[in-house]
Amino acid sequence: MRSLIAGAGGQLGIDLAAFLKRQGVEVSAPGRDQLDLLQPQSVAAAVESAAPEWLFNCAAYTQVDRAEQEPELAFGVNRDGARAVAEAAAAAGARLVHVSTDFVFAGTATVPYTEQDETGPLGVYGRSKRDGELAVLQACPEAIIVRTSWLYGVHGHNFVKTMLRLAADREELRVVSDQCGSPTWTQDLVEALWALVQNPQPGTYHFSDAGEASWYDFALAIVEEARSLDFPIRAKRVVPITTAEYPTPATRPAYSVLSTQKIQSLLGLPIPHWRDGLHNMLEELKQCQGY
Repeated sequence: MRSLIAGAGGQLGIDLAAFLKRQGVEVSAPGRDQLDLLQPQSVAAAVESAAPEWLFNCAAYTQVDRAEQEPELAFGVNRDGARAVAEAAAAAGARLVHVSTDFVFAGTATVPYTEQDETGPLGVYGRSKRDGELAVLQACPEAIIVRTSWLYGVHGHNFVKTMLRLAADREELRVVSDQCGSPTWTQDLVEALWALVQNPQPGTYHFSDAGEASWYDFALAIVEEARSLDFPIRAKRVVPITTAEYPTPATRPAYSVLSTQKIQSLLGLPIPHWRDGLHNMLEELKQCQGY
């Protein structure tokens, strides 16, 4: 099997490439200089050259706050770039897996969002990802779209690594407690993507690790797990605060938990709890030189 990963240098793309290679899959992982989502011709040329059977779009503009000041760039990557990838996949006869986000929802629900629920993104990032989904389906109707949430891994920048850095430097962390979602380890998402490849059914799916937490809950667990694994932790307190006490340029959904019933029904996939994913990620991170 031949595959190509757009966004191969990101936290998800790196883990996906390594996993696919372990499965014996031929992986093309072009850098941004070879596959630039802002240059449709670059995307088309990279896909044509690799001739993949499966194309994974893990690339995205994910800087939620900065997107409010850079809407053209966010839409250029998340909508127009996604369309270019989908068009290239269709032209090459490749199957497409496109990764999206919980931020396509408004966050006003009180129960987990299903794939049939109406979207209603609150900011530029969410709107650009929602429009990207629509563009993908228009260009490649047989695509598989997977929405995920609160993604973190050993590579790249993410909430877990930020909390580890702050907890090593400060005695007190103040973290928002009135936004709720499901933290998701990249490795767990990678295994779900692989399972979808084994039983490919077009459509939109939700995947996140099981359970739900506020950012405060997540931060508290990070400190607890890191301390148990002998990470250098100075923080003595994690203090819950409200969204109003920590204003940001972008409005974030208050509740963005995703229902995973559809993907579980299709794959019979056991989904790990987010706390187990966190522990496993920290164990892996500790083995990395200079973590």
